[in-house]
Amino acid sequence: MPTILITGAAGQIGSMLRSRLARPDRTLRLLDTAPLDPAPADAGPPEEWVTASVTDLDAMTAACAGVDAVIHLAAIADEAAWERIAAVNIEGTYVAFEAARRAGVPRVIYASSNHAVGFAPRSAFPVPDYAFPAPDTYYGVAKVTGEALAALYHHRYGMDAICLRILSCSWKPRSARSLSTWLSPDDAGRLFDACLTVADPGFRVAYGVSANTRGGWVSLAEARALGYEPQDDAEDHAAEVIAEHGEPDPADPVFAHLGGEFCLPAYDADHLR
Repeated sequence: MPTILITGAAGQIGSMLRSRLARPDRTLRLLDTAPLDPAPADAGPPEEWVTASVTDLDAMTAACAGVDAVIHLAAIADEAAWERIAAVNIEGTYVAFEAARRAGVPRVIYASSNHAVGFAPRSAFPVPDYAFPAPDTYYGVAKVTGEALAALYHHRYGMDAICLRILSCSWKPRSARSLSTWLSPDDAGRLFDACLTVADPGFRVAYGVSANTRGGWVSLAEARALGYEPQDDAEDHAAEVIAEHGEPDPADPVFAHLGGEFCLPAYDADHLR
């Protein structure tokens, strides 16, 4: 029975994936410092719970024992002061890859972000797979670093390493912009499951987004090559979103770059020091 370690399992994407990746013949080993809700139970799909920090190399190496793949989600999920980003998002990602290597885990799926290429301008849409880094924040810099670690651990150690540049993953679209960038919970499950089951992927970088009518902002060629086929569309929620936020305005600065509001002056991290 394959065992999958999910770091940051109590977070939003971890909560989405928990039920969507569950299989009777698959054990999910769920790791976080926060409590899991609901807690693992004897009934239902096999689950194991590990309370540990992703920055603790010894604990992470122990958690990786007997694991067939690591899904690394754990991170500060927004912009923050450099010290916090470096301590959690960069060091924690190094620890995840190094622990997997020490434990002999053959595959790591890394939750990168569109913010690794956030300053890609609208004129460059759809942003191609493997687009050169253009991070929009310290958060984005950490995602670029994680992709670099994935490449290193693939080329030096032969590990399968897939980096998913996830766009706006939420339970429902939360803004007019997200009508173009939404990744639904079900499509997130499809995407990560494709990454778990594709044969011999090597090193890959792919975007994570649903089949949105107003999409086309990024390439889906590499994601489809991994076996992902999105089925959901933010347009199903458009009336509700537009009633709350108004029609999307292409002249709004949040539409100027792939990173949206992360590219605006308000996200300058100087005030976070």
